[in-house]
Amino acid sequence: MDTTRTDNSNKTAERDAAEAVARGNLASEAATDDAVTEKTADTADVRVESAPEALTGDGEALDEDVREDDDAADADVAAAAERSASGLLCGAAAVAAAGLGLASLTGTWVSTVMSARQQLIGQIESQSSSPANQIAAIYGDPWHTTALVNGVFALIAVVVAVAVLLWHKPVSGRGDAAWVKAVAWGAVALGVIGLLIAGAVEVNLFASLPSVPTTAPGAAGSTG
Repeated sequence: MDTTRTDNSNKTAERDAAEAVARGNLASEAATDDAVTEKTADTADVRVESAPEALTGDGEALDEDVREDDDAADADVAAAAERSASGLLCGAAAVAAAGLGLASLTGTWVSTVMSARQQLIGQIESQSSSPANQIAAIYGDPWHTTALVNGVFALIAVVVAVAVLLWHKPVSGRGDAAWVKAVAWGAVALGVIGLLIAGAVEVNLFASLPSVPTTAPGAAGSTG
């Protein structure tokens, strides 16, 4: 009888101990889960708090990159517009230089007027001069005046054309560089030829002034 009670008591004690151990394990597991949950929540809070800062930093960097790209694009557009305007001016100047070079060879209204004026001045001043002086004043001086005016036109053509060749900046994607340079070089050639011709005329290289033949005294008496 006593043995049976003792066995029952031992079993009850063992059962109570097992239940206590089980409750302890459950409490320990619950505490571990709560700690893990709190740690996870703290980590999530930290991530949530740091996320706006990261997004803000990335957004500022992106905005700065966009501004730099816009500034670079604006600078490229401005440079292209400047080169385009420069190309138009250089093209017009090249054409003008070619026209001046051609005028230096064919003569201009200015040279004609200046030559006629000099001829009139020679006629007025040489009325009582010798025949040689009259020829020089009436024909030689107007001829040299024409050469001088044409030489000035040729010099201006050369200066303008050389300036175009030095300052012209071709625009990418446009084929204006070839024709502008071609016209400018043509103007240089015409101007140089005009300068050479003007210099030759000035020194009477092509033809000398007509001269009055000298008559021998005997020839004049025999004619009378």
